[in-house]
This record gives sequence, C-alpha cells and structure tokens, in this order.
Amino acid sequence: MSEDLNPYQAPSADLNAPKPAVSSSGLTETMIKYLRETAPWLRFIGIISFIGCGLMLFVGIGFMIAIPFAVGSRDIYAGLLGSSIGILYLIIGAVLFFPARFTYNFGTKIRSFLQSNSEQDLETALKNNKSLWKFYGILCIVYLAIIPVAIVASIIPLVGSLIF
Repeated sequence: MSEDLNPYQAPSADLNAPKPAVSSSGLTETMIKYLRETAPWLRFIGIISFIGCGLMLFVGIGFMIAIPFAVGSRDIYAGLLGSSIGILYLIIGAVLFFPARFTYNFGTKIRSFLQSNSEQDLETALKNNKSLWKFYGILCIVYLAIIPVAIVASIIPLVGSLIF
C-alpha cells in the first residue's frame, strides 16, 4: 500500500502555497485594486451631486421669486403654492448636500490613502462611507414615517368632500 492512499495519514499543508499580497495596511492587492477603481467614480458622483444640489437651490429660489411676481395679486393661492414649491426645492437641495459631501470625501480619502498608504486616510474614508449610509438610513426612516401622515392627510379632505 502506498503512502498517498493511506486514509489514516495525518493531514499536510503546502507551506509554499501562494499567499495573497498584503500591504502594510493589511489590505490585499485585490482590495487596493478595487479601491483604486472605485475612488474616481465616487468623486465623480459627488461632484455631480454637488451640481444637482446647486441646481435645486437655484430652481427653488427661482420659484420663490418668479411665481409670486407672475401671478401678482390676482391669485394669492398660486403665489403661495409657487413659494411653497420653492421652499421644498431649497429643503431638498440642502438635504441632498450631505450625501454628496460624504460621497465626495469618501472618494477623495480613498485616493489619499492610495497615494500615502496612511491608515488615518483609510479610517477617514471608511468613516465617510459609514456616515453616507447612516444618513440614507435616517432619511429612509423619516420617509417611512411621513408616508402614513401623508396618506391620512390626503384622506381627510376626501372624506370631508364626500360628507358635505
């Protein structure tokens, strides 16, 4: 009977097996490659988001200025509606600024980490990533809380119009 077929033989390990290349930060080369490919996209999405926030603010101010002047004193409700829409745009633009900042900072800190190999840059990048997803989670909770209120608020006038 040969040694290779002995089912009771002790297990052995190949000590010369190739191991993943690990940098001084503890990341493998594959991880660093993915970070290198991701960083420009994060920065791009962050910049586009900043531009979107600016446009939202610009449109909100435009609504607040243009609509009341356009309707004048003829229809006060249309003026109020235009101003309300403008305020809504301003609020949305201000709220969306934060995920834009977190996304951009995440990409920038990954890029800094890849250049300096500083653990502090990697920690800051991951902190921004955590903040981004925490912000979106809170925003989702707020949205889910607003939905029932909006449903009830839309049913009340309907029921009132059916009764009277």
